[in-house]
Amino acid sequence: MEDADTVLTNPGAVHNCRRCPTTGPTVMDSRARQRMTRGGCFVFRRLILCCLLATALAACRAADIDHDVPAPSQSPEARQADNYMVVSANPHASRIGREILREGGHAVDAAIAMQIALTFVEPPESGIGGGAFMLYRPADGGQVTMFDGRETAPGTATPERFMLLGRRLPLWSAIPSGRAVGVPGTVALLHKAHEAHGRLPWADLFAPTIALADNGIDMPARLQYQVERDLSLRFFGDTRRYFREQLKQDPPRLHNPELAETLRQLAEHGPEAFYHGELAQQMVDKVRSRWPGRGDLSLDDLGGYEAVTRDAVCGEYRQWRLCGPPPPSSGGIAVLQILGMLEHFDLPSMSPDSLDAAHLITEASRLAFADRFRYVGDPDFVDVPTEALVEREYLAQRAALIDPARAKDQPLPGEPGVRDEIPDAPLPVDEETADDTSHFAVVDGDGNVVSMTSSIEAPFGSRMMVGGFLLNNQLTDFTFQAVQNGFEVPNAVAAGKRPRSSMSPFVVMDEDDNVRLIIGSRGGSRIIGYVVKALIGVLDWDLPVQDAISLPNLVHRGEGLELERGTALEDLAGPLRAMGHSVTITPMRSGIHGIERVDGIWRGGADPRLDGTAEGD
Repeated sequence: MEDADTVLTNPGAVHNCRRCPTTGPTVMDSRARQRMTRGGCFVFRRLILCCLLATALAACRAADIDHDVPAPSQSPEARQADNYMVVSANPHASRIGREILREGGHAVDAAIAMQIALTFVEPPESGIGGGAFMLYRPADGGQVTMFDGRETAPGTATPERFMLLGRRLPLWSAIPSGRAVGVPGTVALLHKAHEAHGRLPWADLFAPTIALADNGIDMPARLQYQVERDLSLRFFGDTRRYFREQLKQDPPRLHNPELAETLRQLAEHGPEAFYHGELAQQMVDKVRSRWPGRGDLSLDDLGGYEAVTRDAVCGEYRQWRLCGPPPPSSGGIAVLQILGMLEHFDLPSMSPDSLDAAHLITEASRLAFADRFRYVGDPDFVDVPTEALVEREYLAQRAALIDPARAKDQPLPGEPGVRDEIPDAPLPVDEETADDTSHFAVVDGDGNVVSMTSSIEAPFGSRMMVGGFLLNNQLTDFTFQAVQNGFEVPNAVAAGKRPRSSMSPFVVMDEDDNVRLIIGSRGGSRIIGYVVKALIGVLDWDLPVQDAISLPNLVHRGEGLELERGTALEDLAGPLRAMGHSVTITPMRSGIHGIERVDGIWRGGADPRLDGTAEGD
């Protein structure tokens, strides 16, 4: 099969056809007739290919979560450690992080090495072609900060980027387009964090993954499943040649010498090798040649990218202090809002599978997502009232809107310091998001902590590969329709702007300001609900972190309540509907990973729905 890039962009593929054979007689020269026998006229082939691609992409959006998820009782064995610990979604990444800490590395060193490893071993989820948020808490108990490596829109981007004839493009059509690719920020983030806190030489952190990529590994079973299920990978030469050809080997192998060479350049030259020179030109050429939806990424966009450092957004929940990512992530605000409302209810007395708990968590989530849509965007472009949104008095007013016996008809955003609801607030148009990402946690021997979430957005990103890694499609996280019901949305596309995210890396401190919990998840806009579940499990229900992670998932992100298929929560669907909730039962492949401190011991937890591990000494 010819790939979409070749069929739809190569001028040589267009024969001299005056009329398409589907519409009547055609006059052709001999060369055109010969091309006809090989595949039909260009217009017809393009139409058929686009239809097939649309079907494949639409069908495969959920390919990653349809797999039979292990029952929550089938949790990985909990790991304990006295000195340091790492946990991630992949055993290779976890082992590499542990070895870096054994060599005396800082938590940031381990995080860098783990992220580089994930680029190779977990390519559909994250990598150097995407972006990330790294939350850092120093051992001395200082300010929790965030390194922001979120992607940015090209300098020519406009609010109409994902609109056509006044209508929003469907998500499936935007994902593989060049317009969806933002300037990758992960490499800049890693280097900035290393300059601030790294102990080991920068180049040493790349060596383990270079060896893996050069020598190859058995293709992870989960990756095999993803490649088999995602039919859209067949339509693009990059993903077909790399993933599908390696899948055909017996046994399937993952081998990436091109990535190894890219990593050697980054190890030797740092971000300069990524944002300038040959690799940068390759990214620009790839994005600008993609059809449909040629991109406008430029060398100036890449060369001008900067990772930034921001203060974490923090708040109180019962006796704990929680810190998470500030905007452009919505995760920190939303998680703190949900918990801040739930603080007014006696959750600790409720069981994890109780109707009352499910209802209350759902109602708080609905109210938080109403505020999320109205207020949260890139703080360098819009005024986000971050502190006001998580202020306790405001959240008490919002909590008072929750009826313990009945679902609210329509949650509306509030106005901090003024009123708990805005009666005439426009209702958001439902937004679609992709579900892939990766989260890992690190604590080193001195007590320095990293909670990091990274992503290339959809499974396999934009389906474009450069230098052995996939490019992101993160710009589809922008709100496609900039003005809705007369309201200018804060997450509209703009040149140089960072799209709103749901990534929610968190660090929790106890009343003595000691680290109690490090947590985060994968899962698109479901991340917020996944993290809330795990936090409540540990802090309210006093569960070990592994058991809290393994709890069934319950998520409401503004458009309906989702209950995890195959779990005890299914029994609540009927009663919740009777309370007025719109309920869907669906597979939910979270990827929650965390570390807790209990009685002086670090305990790690990995999501049983993936194949991650905790490692420590």
